[in-house]
Amino acid sequence: MDPPQTPNFTNEAFPLFVTWKIGKEHRLRGCIGTFNAMHLHSGLREYAITSALKDSRFTPITREEVPRLTVSVSILQHFEEAEHYLDWKLGKHGIRIEFINERGTKRTATYLPQVATEQGWDQIQTIDSLLRKGGYKAAITADLRRSIKLTRYQSEEVSATYGDYISQRC
Repeated sequence: MDPPQTPNFTNEAFPLFVTWKIGKEHRLRGCIGTFNAMHLHSGLREYAITSALKDSRFTPITREEVPRLTVSVSILQHFEEAEHYLDWKLGKHGIRIEFINERGTKRTATYLPQVATEQGWDQIQTIDSLLRKGGYKAAITADLRRSIKLTRYQSEEVSATYGDYISQRC
């Protein structure tokens, strides 16, 4: 095959995440990104591959799965330090938390803006799930939640199915 053409969209630098989902139920197959601003052309190439093949929560995506995949790219922007752990809006903000785990180690975890609403979670359920995602194993208390440093952000998401990709190549 010929190598891909240079993309015809901006190459500005942004923090970004690439998410892979599979099938009609849109089951998660990989999601990895960076909060460091990266030039979009190289960042998308790097994180599309990393999230497809190296997300430790999943086995690598196989060739047989490709026709059933949807890929989404989330460009992150408008970062703001929240006043407290509930200072964000469901469906509008992604959240990144920093907390100290039960061993005294600083940990972080994030959910993109759409995750909580896709899962049907309220704010407390989202925070608690994010603490677990970040590796917190002990009982989650109100004091722990209040100790969280939360950064909220927004994102612009663009998605494409494999069918969309094929129709663009022809």
